[in-house]
Amino acid sequence: MKYFMKSQKNKNTAAFVFKLWQREVSEEKISEKEHEILNQWTIRTEKDLDTMHMKESKERILSALELYFIKPVKNTPVYPLRKYFYTAAAAIILLLSVGGILTYQQFFKADSYTANSGNRKVYLADGSVVTLLKGAELTIDKSFPASTRIVNLKGDAIFSVAKSKTHPFIVHADGFSTKVLGTVFKISQSGNSKSVQLYEGKVAVSYGGTTVSYLKPNQKWTNFGIAHTAAVISLTQENNTGKQNAKLLSLSFNDVVFKEVAEVMQTNYKIKIMYPKESADKKITADFTGGTADENMEALAFILGLEVHKEDHTYTLKK
Repeated sequence: MKYFMKSQKNKNTAAFVFKLWQREVSEEKISEKEHEILNQWTIRTEKDLDTMHMKESKERILSALELYFIKPVKNTPVYPLRKYFYTAAAAIILLLSVGGILTYQQFFKADSYTANSGNRKVYLADGSVVTLLKGAELTIDKSFPASTRIVNLKGDAIFSVAKSKTHPFIVHADGFSTKVLGTVFKISQSGNSKSVQLYEGKVAVSYGGTTVSYLKPNQKWTNFGIAHTAAVISLTQENNTGKQNAKLLSLSFNDVVFKEVAEVMQTNYKIKIMYPKESADKKITADFTGGTADENMEALAFILGLEVHKEDHTYTLKK
């Protein structure tokens, strides 16, 4: 069926199937192979069209044609007219289906770009440039750019967004979105791990009910691979070694089990947390912004209804 999917052959294919369908509805004998072609064409035409729209279109066509073909006429047999009525209706519906597919593909179906074998640059109508990293896919509606510029991303990509104070640019990724007015940033998605790294401008990242994160250049948003978790990290480079240093600026948890919260805090504050087993699965909702490890552990202990005791880099939570 690849033949039917080549757009340059759509018109010839439509004409062939139209003639074949005319024979079928007029009850002419057709072969088993021709039956198969008609069935495959039906599946092909209906797959990309809205079911409700097709149903309403058919009802309108049949209703309109009935005025011409099934008007009661004295001493005129109705059944022969019905035969021609259904033949004409079937022909018109087929033409609408074929035309609908061509119109849908040309004017409504979203454009999709995939980086199959390596990086791929995509130049958008507003002047923005998207560099898709290997395996990434970008989907853009035909309406782009509208008052709000919206694209959908699977995988990793670097965005250089054309500046506009009145037309926000939004990237919908897997479970989170990034909103900008004009900037350069990178979105990374690997399994449950999501991140946005900002190089220039400003962005706002929304995710899983957590507090919206606003990034400045050389900052990174990440969820650490944990659902409903958000963090902003400052990234700086040492002049002598070129080594990149990371500093945690904020943490946000929305209904996250404590054992995962503790894991994030231990990793990022380079501390060890001891806590009662019964607290492991307790859900935590909290925002930590700008505080030290001591301050944030005090706040966390308060949420859990526990006391905290510190010794060196170990925090022990007790009843």
